[in-house]
Amino acid sequence: MARYEMTPETAFSTPYAADERVSAFMRSVYGWMAAGLAITAGVAYSVAGSPEIVLAIVNNRALFWGLMIAQLGLVFTMSGRVEKMASSTATMLFVIYSALTGVTMAFVLLAFTGQSVATTFLVTSGMFGAMATYGTVTRRSLAGWGQFLFMGLIGVILASIVGIFWRSDALQFVISFIGVIVFTGLTAYDAQRLKALALTTPAGQMGSYAIVGALALYLDFINLFLMLLRFTGNRRD
Repeated sequence: MARYEMTPETAFSTPYAADERVSAFMRSVYGWMAAGLAITAGVAYSVAGSPEIVLAIVNNRALFWGLMIAQLGLVFTMSGRVEKMASSTATMLFVIYSALTGVTMAFVLLAFTGQSVATTFLVTSGMFGAMATYGTVTRRSLAGWGQFLFMGLIGVILASIVGIFWRSDALQFVISFIGVIVFTGLTAYDAQRLKALALTTPAGQMGSYAIVGALALYLDFINLFLMLLRFTGNRRD
């Protein structure tokens, strides 16, 4: 995710006004994040229950990679153009991204038992909620985490690419272990970053920034869930 550096355009006259602005912004962020997760879950369940769609994707590698590339393109587009993007456009792109993620997540539902998916989701929710709360309420600056976490994220991505071509249980374990640490840290880091962003975003752009902020936390949640699932998930026979 791109990081945003803005110059405050308004000085708040009272701490109460600032708190209200932050609260409204974060409610919007978490609301859209929850909506994105709901869309993803609904699409994943529908696709997993349709053998025709599953076979069409499995038998067409171009379609599968097209879905992956489209997802990356949407993330980069939303992150890179947030300052110029209308709230309605950001909303539409986020909904499309959530739906596309649901298509790929359908294969997770097919690969793992329903009980392990549900259990891992609950564990992920607890970890995410705890770290997001910590990032929001702590007075300690987490800015120093940014470079470390970014380097860890790049490492996870590169190792995952290697893992596609080199099947190794040890490598997958290392990727999952580091991934859990990285995305747990990013949850707290992004929560604090978004809290600060609420005070520096121009009023007319609050909607689009809230959507892109929701995307950042959505990605933290989804990736943390996938990393934990490698540890706790039971594959179907």
